[in-house]
Amino acid sequence: MPERCDWSTSDPLYLAYHDDEWGVPIHDDRSLFELLVLEGAQAGLAWITILRKRDRYRSAFDGFDPARAAAFDDADVARLLADPGIVRNRAKISSAIGNARAYLRLTDALGPFEAWLWSFFDGRPTQNAWHSVAEVPAETDASRALSRELRRHGFSFVGPTIVYAFMQSAGLVNDHVVTCFRNRELGGA
Repeated sequence: MPERCDWSTSDPLYLAYHDDEWGVPIHDDRSLFELLVLEGAQAGLAWITILRKRDRYRSAFDGFDPARAAAFDDADVARLLADPGIVRNRAKISSAIGNARAYLRLTDALGPFEAWLWSFFDGRPTQNAWHSVAEVPAETDASRALSRELRRHGFSFVGPTIVYAFMQSAGLVNDHVVTCFRNRELGGA
């Protein structure tokens, strides 16, 4: 059995996420928007909770189409608050809708979200070389800077820790530990 990061568990959903998704560079705008919303929804919860609810989130938020989510109104908020398949937190739901609106404003002004986001990383993932999960920071200078920029553009639930988790998930940084088989597959030393 290949060696993995210590945080991956024996849960098949978590293993598949670690092995196939976490840290893989994402260049699709809709997927990046989805991940940003889900990372915000995860605040204070275990990521496995969000993974288990992800399919329902996709349905509840119209496939994470930013234009459709930005048009959600009070009736949609009530519908989402009543949906046991997602995290029923008014602030997180309102944030997701507000972030869809902020996303549209940003992309209208600056072009594709993917290009804007990856410009913070010179278009390529930061390759870290952590020897243990304990070495991985909760936030970095890069996550603080990106958090500030996202907030400046009207996004919420994008503090530096949430943004760093987003950066890891979206493959903006490779934080698989050096002994994990995925580290090298994703460009690590």
